[in-house]
Amino acid sequence: MNVTRAAVQLILFPGLGYAVAMAFLMVWLERKLVARLQGRLGPPFYQPFFDVVKLAAKQPIPRPPLQGFVMTALPLMAIAATIGAVAILPVTPGGISFTGDLVLLVALIEIGPLLGVLAGYVSRSLWGGLGASREAVLTAAYNLPFLTALVALAEVSGLSLTGIVQHGSIWVRLPAIAAILVCLPAKLHLNPFSIANAEQEIYAGVTTEYDGPRLALWELAHALEWPALTGLVATLALPPGVWWPWQVIVFVLVSLLVVVLLSVLAASTARLKLAQTARWFWLWGFGLSLSALGLAFAGV
Repeated sequence: MNVTRAAVQLILFPGLGYAVAMAFLMVWLERKLVARLQGRLGPPFYQPFFDVVKLAAKQPIPRPPLQGFVMTALPLMAIAATIGAVAILPVTPGGISFTGDLVLLVALIEIGPLLGVLAGYVSRSLWGGLGASREAVLTAAYNLPFLTALVALAEVSGLSLTGIVQHGSIWVRLPAIAAILVCLPAKLHLNPFSIANAEQEIYAGVTTEYDGPRLALWELAHALEWPALTGLVATLALPPGVWWPWQVIVFVLVSLLVVVLLSVLAASTARLKLAQTARWFWLWGFGLSLSALGLAFAGV
């Protein structure tokens, strides 16, 4: 591993600098596209950033010291984990790449949702607990196809992200990418799988009792999931053997294309019930990932 390249990858691209900038851009793009598809004007491009700044400037509600500390620490850990997930994506050569980095990537991606479940219960609110229970069920539902698709990729090319990109079978990668794409709306709390947060109800999911800087941190943590998850799809879709500047361009374009596709889906569908969502993932999503796993074991 080249230390200089690894530092650039962690701090600039695709790490902290790229992740934060693209997080706000992708959140705005999703909100803007959904608004336009629904006949509304939509927000200006700087609105997601200003929303976080405005929340951060507000005075939070006083809470017991331990509860306040935990409610602040959970989103900070989610932010750090998600930035780390973006940083280890093998977009540029000679960066943060090692055998087993796929396992680390999965762990970093899943830390945020798990901390979100804890956040709902830590708030000691009935509505926060309701959001946490829905988030837990939803996480169990979409992680079955999501993790199975990644297992299929690992079966062919090992536990290295670089190995999957450079040597993975296209016939395994295609159904695996499709299965991961199916899971993204749920992981990003978009229709038709947005039952965990359900903004139109009388509660707003696990962050119902969060306010001020703590809510700003959760908004940033959620925004950072966009470049992490779309970046994972873009990485798996990268053509092998291409000059790395072209890989960077393709990586960014594919990430933005995924945002557009998810926004169109969110604008054109209604929210499913929790039981419907679970059945959908366990039947159709798991079917896609199983097909990828079958092809992997068959050596296609």
